[in-house]
Amino acid sequence: MTGQPITAAARSIAHITPEHWRSADRRLVAKILSEFTHEGLFEPIEHSRGVYTLQADDGKRQYRFAARRFALWHWHIAPESITCEADGQPASFDAARLLIDCRDTLGLDDAVLSLYLEEIASTRYSAAYKHANARLAADDFPSADFQAIEAAMTEGHPAFVANNGRIGFSGSDFLAYAPEAATPIRLIWVAAHRSRLTVAAAADRTIETHLGSELDACTRARFADQLAAAGLEADDYLYMPVHPWQWQNKLVFTFADELASGHLVYLGFGPNAYQAQQSVRTLFNHDVPSRCYVKMSLSILNMGFSRGLSPYYMGGTPAICDWLAELVAADNTLQAMDFSILREVAAVGYRHPRFDAGLAKTDGANKMLAALWRESPVSRLGEGERLMTMAALLHQDAAGHSALAAFIRAAGGDVDAWLDDWLWAYMGPILHCFYAHDLVFMPHGENLILVMKNHRVDRVIMKDIGEEIAVMNPEARLPEAVSRIAVPVAEDVRTLSIFTDLFDLIFRYVAPTLALECDYPETRFWKRVAACIGRYQQAHPEFSAQYERYDLFTPDFIRSCLNRLQLANNRQMLDLADPTASLQFHGRLTNPIAAGSF
Repeated sequence: MTGQPITAAARSIAHITPEHWRSADRRLVAKILSEFTHEGLFEPIEHSRGVYTLQADDGKRQYRFAARRFALWHWHIAPESITCEADGQPASFDAARLLIDCRDTLGLDDAVLSLYLEEIASTRYSAAYKHANARLAADDFPSADFQAIEAAMTEGHPAFVANNGRIGFSGSDFLAYAPEAATPIRLIWVAAHRSRLTVAAAADRTIETHLGSELDACTRARFADQLAAAGLEADDYLYMPVHPWQWQNKLVFTFADELASGHLVYLGFGPNAYQAQQSVRTLFNHDVPSRCYVKMSLSILNMGFSRGLSPYYMGGTPAICDWLAELVAADNTLQAMDFSILREVAAVGYRHPRFDAGLAKTDGANKMLAALWRESPVSRLGEGERLMTMAALLHQDAAGHSALAAFIRAAGGDVDAWLDDWLWAYMGPILHCFYAHDLVFMPHGENLILVMKNHRVDRVIMKDIGEEIAVMNPEARLPEAVSRIAVPVAEDVRTLSIFTDLFDLIFRYVAPTLALECDYPETRFWKRVAACIGRYQQAHPEFSAQYERYDLFTPDFIRSCLNRLQLANNRQMLDLADPTASLQFHGRLTNPIAAGSF
């Protein structure tokens, strides 16, 4: 009947139309073929010049597609070129069918395949939503707001095929909490008894002064009045935020005993509206942007992990960030590069006594109620500067146009100059930390914020520090509170922090984009990368022994495979106690900047 309001159930499938679904599915099939071939899981055979076929396990079905090959064994596959035949006759296909057709080739048992198909379905659902609700074309990105870009991005992690699994979200949850939906989110606040808490704060604050800056006086007074009305002493409690999904789907059940005993007290919603970031469980304060990001436990399964937060692990995070901030501030080279970090300045984790006593600290039940606050970059902006998550450079809109090419055009079209600015701002600090401090980050697109000026990269800000940095020297002299980041890393994989994280996971996508959209030769891009490394090394001859020991111009390097990692165990990809031991390696990739390669 017309005129009736659209229900939540109807809204959750409004984007599932033949056009949007077909587009999302073809793009996903192209990505499966490309990324699985890149990792050596698929081995297509060239049928004719530039046209390849992939045989299904049964030998009866085959997929045919056109591909252009680039350095690092990257396959650019046109989605519209993909066809399928069964016994010589045209056959229908989709992403799930491709995986089932090749499950033996991929080595997928029933448990992994079942969950992976669910993750693929959710990823495709998200892609169809983005296609149907595209707010920005690529050409709009240079003038768009920081958070508008965050919501408009299509790929936070371009290498992972199943990168939007979010198992646990319902259709209405997706519309309420997914970053692409950009729905304002208000946080639930609870009062947590201090006897249950692990609390940590940066050196420049206490947890009380921090909460005072995150909650206005009226809200704090309201919370105190609620505790007093319940006959409870406010000084015995700390306020902490909870993601609304976590409250409804986990805490009201598993923490009901703590609510009944008064150790946990529901206070209601806070006043500020937040926006989900690409990492889903990290939220940006939309009402007061200068306030911190908030990262909270969100026990959905996404990209190989249940996204809880460990109160035990977070206890050391502010101290690690303080240590790194001091190192950056004292390093003249990093200061000259205008490199900075966003500290994680406060953390509160709730230890449920039953789970704490009966289960390992790494168990998901011990990660269900925790919050972490991270500095906002907004207050660091100067005149004429804008912010953008670096992952947005790899964004392609529904027409196939890239944000990277749009920024280069907006800046005047000098590709060399644009790349040199970006590469130095991005690679320079990473190279220096590696060679001068044995320090490595997880520098993928979501963890870097670009400060843009006149549509060019002026400087970068690194985030997500506490869980994703390491000093590759177990004998490093570090403060006790920071010692966990000193880890042993085998000599032959140390340079993968650059070869994998920069070359394979960022530059592998940039080079084809420039070639296809800017008519910029691939070899010319890799010359810019080599020149950036050379610029750093020439400026710092004191590390010459390190350059030889960790040679970035070596002929090849180990291929580290993210999809193999996820397919090996898509419930927990890595052993967080020893992540390097879990990595999946397969063969070697030819280094596109190897000596004599140009």
